[in-house]
Amino acid sequence: MTNRLALILGFIVLALIAADIVLFGGANLLFLARKLFVLLDWLAFWR
Repeated sequence: MTNRLALILGFIVLALIAADIVLFGGANLLFLARKLFVLLDWLAFWR
C-alpha cells in the first residue's frame, strides 16, 4: 500500500466517523464498538 492510498483511506474513514457523529450522534460507532468487544471476547475464548 502506498502512502497516498493510505492517506486517502484514512481520510475516508475519518469522514465517515465525522458523518456518523454529526448525523446520528455516534450511535453507529457505539454499536460497532460493542460488537468489536464481543468479537474480541469470543476470540480470547478460543485462544
